[in-house]
Amino acid sequence: MCFSKWITHFTKQCFVTSGVSLNLMSHGLVVGFTSVLLPQLRTSGFIPLDTASGSWIASIISIAMVVGALTLPFIMNSLGRRAANLISVSFMITGWIIILFATSVATLIIARFLQGFSMGLSASLCSVLIGEYTSPKNRGAFLTTISLAIACGTLVTHALGSYYTWEVIALVCAVITFVNLMIVMHSPESPSYLVSKGRYDQCRKTFHWLRGYDEEGELDKMIKAHVLNQLDNNEKQKTESRLQYYIKVFRRKEFYKPLILVMHLYMIGQWSGANILAAYTQEIFHTIVGEVDVSLMIISMDIQRILSNFCAVFVIRRFRRRPMLISTISINFLSFLTIGIYTYFKSKDLLPYDHPLIGIALIHVHMFSIATGSVPLPNIIAGEVFPLEYKGLAGTLSVLFLSSNLFVTLKCNPFFFNSLGLHGTYWLYSGMIGYSLLVSWWMLPETKDRTLQDIEEGFRGTSKNQSAQTADLILNKE
Repeated sequence: MCFSKWITHFTKQCFVTSGVSLNLMSHGLVVGFTSVLLPQLRTSGFIPLDTASGSWIASIISIAMVVGALTLPFIMNSLGRRAANLISVSFMITGWIIILFATSVATLIIARFLQGFSMGLSASLCSVLIGEYTSPKNRGAFLTTISLAIACGTLVTHALGSYYTWEVIALVCAVITFVNLMIVMHSPESPSYLVSKGRYDQCRKTFHWLRGYDEEGELDKMIKAHVLNQLDNNEKQKTESRLQYYIKVFRRKEFYKPLILVMHLYMIGQWSGANILAAYTQEIFHTIVGEVDVSLMIISMDIQRILSNFCAVFVIRRFRRRPMLISTISINFLSFLTIGIYTYFKSKDLLPYDHPLIGIALIHVHMFSIATGSVPLPNIIAGEVFPLEYKGLAGTLSVLFLSSNLFVTLKCNPFFFNSLGLHGTYWLYSGMIGYSLLVSWWMLPETKDRTLQDIEEGFRGTSKNQSAQTADLILNKE
């Protein structure tokens, strides 16, 4: 009886969120695993590896993410959010098991492809799930755990990589993913998905289990909005073709505005430097800092990232999204510019004074901007702005954009480093961040503490033509 007092609606939301966030932790495990796997393979010679093979092992996940993103709408809309999450975790476990027994580059690429497919499923799915599971007042903090989980995954691989072989690390990652599978299996289906299938009674039961009865207004509004959408769609299906329907969808403000916004936010996330710092850490530290204990610096950077992410969980509950976006991404932009200038003068031996602490400080400031804004904010906003009716389609298109940017940043970075140098690469990144910040700032409404239905209506600009009384009459007849 005493134990039941701890099982509040908040703890239930924490439980289901942990299953989603652990799936996103796999992103950090997979990307960070590259920085351990490739150097160890080159040193041991167990699996012969050249530059091209190494770049494919690192970047194949981005191609597989496209396949996963294209598959997501079918799974999410026909089988449900929970089923899609289960499938994603299953593919991730399979990938780690294959890596454990890999003896060739081809086997590693296949395993990484399966993991990338899993990441493609979970990239937009997890933000959607947390947004639909949690209360508006806690939604921002819960969505921030996504970036915290990714940072923890990177730390696990980097820390273990300093002491253990890549086979041991793959085994640890497989165990973590199995724990995630157990949590997802015991999590309920999303109330929003149940509404979309017209299963209103089951939706109410799940909604009350997750949030209690204090947010009944949001539940009623969500059900009424679905009834009105169904009326609209039924009328339109009688008079227009499928192609005409999609053309009209792409013209709707509540569809294309959040889609363009999230595409640019995902561009910020992929060009913020998180990927190159996770996959090319040794090269970057040697260029910026010089001769230093790289393993210690990598672990300290990952710890600082986790601490910053942890602070962001609380900060995001107090501050609005727009000021957070402008301040943290501006720091990221200035960090790229400053590090580019510093490394350029360092390479030309033009610095009047230099010390390793300068480079270390610059990297940690850069990581602070990544951990508090560039990585968590895109995930938070993506979980809030897509309308229920188009979440599958909008999520897929945005993840395709994310995957293409991930591929460029992972596959082309060796080329950027060789042709532009680190300073030129960082200046290129600053240009991408500056452009994306301007577009995101212009298009982003304030979403803090607003229900998902209110945000959707804000993008639309006008309410539905049908009245809520019409929806009440239909529900009463049912």
